[in-house]
Amino acid sequence: MKAFLPLCLSLLLSAPSASTASSESLKPRLVVCTDIAPADVEPDDMESMVRLMAYADLFEIEALITTVGWNCDPYPTEWAEYLFRVVAAYRKDLPNLMRRSSQRNFLPLEKEQARQRIGYWPSADYVQSRCVMGSQRGGIKAIGEGNDSPGSDLLIRLADENDPRPIYVAAWGGANTLAQAIWRVKQTRTAEQLKRFVNKFRIYTITDQDMQYSMRMNRAYSSHQWLRQEFRDELQFIWDEGTWQEQCELGKRHWQQHADHIQGKGALGKEYSTYKWGVEGDTPSFLYLLPNGLNDPDDPRQCGWAGYHERGLCPDSLTTAWTSWQEPVRSASIGYKTRFYPDELNDFMARMQWVAEGKGNHNPIVIVNRSKGRQPVHVKAKAGKTIRLDASRTYDPDGDLLYYHWWQQPEIGTAKADIDHPSLSSIVVSIPTNATGEIHLILEVHDDGPFHLVSYQRICIHIY
Repeated sequence: MKAFLPLCLSLLLSAPSASTASSESLKPRLVVCTDIAPADVEPDDMESMVRLMAYADLFEIEALITTVGWNCDPYPTEWAEYLFRVVAAYRKDLPNLMRRSSQRNFLPLEKEQARQRIGYWPSADYVQSRCVMGSQRGGIKAIGEGNDSPGSDLLIRLADENDPRPIYVAAWGGANTLAQAIWRVKQTRTAEQLKRFVNKFRIYTITDQDMQYSMRMNRAYSSHQWLRQEFRDELQFIWDEGTWQEQCELGKRHWQQHADHIQGKGALGKEYSTYKWGVEGDTPSFLYLLPNGLNDPDDPRQCGWAGYHERGLCPDSLTTAWTSWQEPVRSASIGYKTRFYPDELNDFMARMQWVAEGKGNHNPIVIVNRSKGRQPVHVKAKAGKTIRLDASRTYDPDGDLLYYHWWQQPEIGTAKADIDHPSLSSIVVSIPTNATGEIHLILEVHDDGPFHLVSYQRICIHIY
């Protein structure tokens, strides 16, 4: 009995059950559609997969689906080996990664397959069980009878689970595995049931890769266009043209830091390939979802590590989605990507130190007006009045000194707020007399520890 009690206590501390977890503490649900390939073909999916595994405590990885992309139609089944290589590396590095959350054990596999809390490192067995093959042929003509796959079947099961959280699909290659799942449900369920099914999903596509590269301007070839046409009001669709290119270019400019602090660090670092075209072009698709307090992924207007998006006409000149390909949105999005990139890279390098050494720095814990968490803080304010925002209870788990910076995202709202002493932990905000709607403020908190890690809190001020 004495040996049994510490084990039970460890399980409770490191991986609380889904039944007691609040929605605030639950991970966001993530599905990746990847055209992962050998390094001499396209190494950036390997790079992005390594980074994702280094952040597996922040995402509920529901599925890792191998699928078609620009360089592979049909997708060669043997290329799935590269996905399993990353999972095998994750298995080796897990003991060090678990130290970051003081986690000693794993939940039983059947409980891992339920709901996971932020901070919980899933077992490699769980991650491997979520690796499946998706659509091996690209384009809208492949959708229909004969194109069901383990990936599309899994997406249907995920959406049918009794779980209110949305499912975010990060399309590193083509997303026609999702299109096939939706097509199958359309054949077998009522219109209302189909609508509820589609409402479960959000999608972030890295350009449009449901086709071969040589035909990339033939938008009508892609099943992505069908998704935007048929489900424009049911499916939150982000079509990234801009942020992913900037991710590639910034990575190339900062490659020496990748070589020094990421490559070769632990087993995962040994799988981090040297770039060929650009660095981690697929990574914005899950940085958008990263629960670091900066943005709510249900509102693409909120800037974050994946830039900034507005709803508008797509590059196909036919459909609408959330995009950043046209000015002035493109410059705004790239501006945010450039602004946040040093912190994004520092955060990754710090995690790779944990991979290699089992020790390192932690991010600050931000508390604003007694609210501790990663969801935006909502407050009401009257136009022409002032409000006080207090982050003095913010702390650093390692005891590092903290530095504060408050600022306003100007793309949301109608007026510029006046922030008194934006470098202090507590501020007074003056609301303009002509302000209406919302004002969005962001608190950035850096520590003075290794890599100067950052945490954020977004404050949504509702004007009345």
